[in-house]
Amino acid sequence: MSVYLHDIPLAQAQARLKQALQNADLWRVLGPETIPLDENALGRVTAEPIWARISSPHYHASAMDGFAVRAEDTSGAQPTSPVQLQVTNYQAPVNSDQLSVISGGQAQYVDTGDPLPEWANAVIPIENTEPLDENGQIASAIRQPAFIRIRAAVAPWSHVRPLGEDIVATQLVLPAGHVLRPADLGAIAAAGHQEIVVARKPRVAILPTGTELVPIGSQLKAGDILEYNSLVIAAQVKAMGGEPTRYPITKDDFDLICERVAEAAQTHDLVLLNAGSSAGAEDFSARVVEKLGTLLVHGVAVRPGHPVILGMLHKQEESGKTKAEETFDVRPLTPIIGVPGYPVSAALTIDIFVEPLMAVWLGRRPLELPTEEATLTRKLVSPAGDDDFVRVAVGKVGDKLLAAPLSRGAGVITSLVQADGIAVIPSGVQGLEAGEKVQVRLYRSKAEIEKTILSIGSHDLTLDLMAQFLAAHDRRLASANVGSQGGLVALRRGEAHFAGSHLLDPKTGEYNISYIRQYMPGIPVKVVALVGREQGLIVRRGNPKGIKSLEDLTRPEVRFVNRQRGAGTRVLLDYHLNLMTISPASIEGYQQEEYTHLGVAASVASGRADCGLGIAAAAQALDLDFVPLFQERYDLVIPKRFAEDELLAPLFGLLADSAFRDAVSRLPGYDVSVMGTVILED
Repeated sequence: MSVYLHDIPLAQAQARLKQALQNADLWRVLGPETIPLDENALGRVTAEPIWARISSPHYHASAMDGFAVRAEDTSGAQPTSPVQLQVTNYQAPVNSDQLSVISGGQAQYVDTGDPLPEWANAVIPIENTEPLDENGQIASAIRQPAFIRIRAAVAPWSHVRPLGEDIVATQLVLPAGHVLRPADLGAIAAAGHQEIVVARKPRVAILPTGTELVPIGSQLKAGDILEYNSLVIAAQVKAMGGEPTRYPITKDDFDLICERVAEAAQTHDLVLLNAGSSAGAEDFSARVVEKLGTLLVHGVAVRPGHPVILGMLHKQEESGKTKAEETFDVRPLTPIIGVPGYPVSAALTIDIFVEPLMAVWLGRRPLELPTEEATLTRKLVSPAGDDDFVRVAVGKVGDKLLAAPLSRGAGVITSLVQADGIAVIPSGVQGLEAGEKVQVRLYRSKAEIEKTILSIGSHDLTLDLMAQFLAAHDRRLASANVGSQGGLVALRRGEAHFAGSHLLDPKTGEYNISYIRQYMPGIPVKVVALVGREQGLIVRRGNPKGIKSLEDLTRPEVRFVNRQRGAGTRVLLDYHLNLMTISPASIEGYQQEEYTHLGVAASVASGRADCGLGIAAAAQALDLDFVPLFQERYDLVIPKRFAEDELLAPLFGLLADSAFRDAVSRLPGYDVSVMGTVILED
C-alpha cells in the first residue's frame, strides 16, 4: 500500500532525509582520495589537515639585490660620515698574468632570493651603496667592487626573509573542509607537498524522464518539450563540487525507469529522478521509489517545487522481484530525490535539498548567500501553508535597496537568469504589501547591485538592447514590467531610476505629461523620447480570419488578448474603442491579459487568441503577421535627482550612440528620429 506524504513542512522533510542518511551512515564525508597537486585541485575540498613538511623559506634569504653584511659593522654610518666595508672574495687585478684575492671582508654581494652567508644578518640594497675600487675610487663594476661605502646604518635582519618567515615546518597550512583557492595551491607546494588528500567528489546520476521530452537541437513539433533540466542540474551539481552523470531521456515506461534507476544506484551516491511528480496518471517517480526502496516524502510545502520526492533505494528481499531488480544488484541505501519537471522548481529543489547534502559529503560549509533587507516594489500574495521562494530583481535607488518580484511561473527559467536574489516568504504569511521589508538572499555582489539601473514600467524591446549596450559601460539594467501607470507609481514611491511610458491623453492627444502630473505631483522630472513606434494587431501568419481593424474584434469568431490594466497599450486601445463607440463587452477576450508585447504575440502564436494589440517587432519575433494601426511615442520618465546622477550617465550617452540607434532602427516599426529629444524638464 503506497503512503504519500503530501505537503509536509520543509524543515520536516529535510529532517526526514537527514535521519535516513544518518541511519545509513551516510551523513558524513564520503571518503578521501589522493590527487596530484596541480591546477585540477582547484575547488576541491581538503579531507584532512595539511601540515607543513618544510619551512618557507628554508634558509635566511635576501629580499633585495644588494650586499649581505653584519648590521653591527654599519653602526655610525651617516650622510656626512660614511662607513667603508671591504667586499668578500674581491679579485683585484695585479697585472695581466696574476690576480690577487682579498678575503675575510665585511660585505658580500647577493641577488634577491640568495642565501645569506652564515656570518651576515642584514642586506643593504645595492642602490644604497657606492662601489669603490681597490684605490678607494668610484668603481664601474657595481656588483664586484673592492669596497662599498654606505651613508646609513641598517638594523639587524633588514631586507632579509628569515627562515620560516612564511611557513614553519610542522605548522598548520590549511584545515580539513577547506575549499581550495589558487593561492592555497601555492602555499601547499611551498610547504613541501606534491600530492593532496581531498574529499571524494559525490557521484550524482541525473535521469530525465518523460515521453514528451526531446533532446536539445531537435526539430520541435507541438507537444514536444526540450530537455534541458538535466543540463542545468548537472551544472548546479558540478558547481557544488559533485561529479554529475546525465543519463539519456527515458520515456514514460515504469519498468524501464525502474531499470535505469537501479542501474544508476549501483555506481552513484545520489540519484536525481527528474519527472512529473504530481498525482497524475503517469507519475512514476513515487512508485519507482516504493518499488526499489523506501519513500520518505512525497510533497514539500514550498513554492515553487511543491511535488518533491525523497527516498532511499535498497535491496528488495521479498519474492516477486521485477526484471530490473533481478538484473541489477541495487546498492543498499542510496538516496534518491524526485525532482519536479518545471525548470524553476527543479533548480530550487537542487538548491534546497542537494546543496546541503553535498556540503556534508564533501566536509565543507553549506553555501550561505549574503542577505540584505530590501523593500518590495509591489504586493505579493503567498500560499499560507508554504515557504514561498520569490525571485527578485534588486537595485539601489537613492538610499533604498529595492526588490522587484519577477515572473513567478515554475516554468519560467528566464526568471532565474534575471534574478538578482531570492526572497523567502515563510509559511504562515499570506503575502506582503508593497513597501514592506523583506530579507533577500543575493545572487550578485553588492558592487554589482550598486551599478544596477532599475527600470519599472512599460515593456519595450529596446530596453533589452539598452541592457546589452549598457553592459559595455559597466552598468546593469534590471527591468520589471508593470505597465506605464505602474511605472509612474513606482517612481513616485522612489522605487525605480526610470520608467518607460507611452500613456496617451485622450483629451490632448499628448503622451505622458498629464499622467506624470497626476501620478507624480511635485516631483521634478526629465522626460526624454526614446522611440516612435508602430502599434497594430498581431495576427497569425497569413491572417486566416482576415482581421483588418478594431471593428473586426467584435466578430464572434475572433478571440482577442489584451494588455493588463494600466498598460499604455491598453490605454491606447480604450481610447480608440471609445472614439469608435465599441463596447469592450463586445470583444471576446478583452479580459484576457498579458504583461508584455511578447506575451501577446506568444498567445497568438500558441492559438490561445486570434489577435492582440502590440508592436510590430513582437510579431516578427514569433513569425506572425502584423496589421499596422497607430503611431505612438515611447518616453523615458526620469526623476531629476537620478537624471543628474553619475549612475545614469551612460544611459544618456547611449541615446546619441550611433551603434545603439542603428540597432534599434533595425527593429521593425521603430523610428529613432525622436531619440534623445527632451520632452519635459522641470
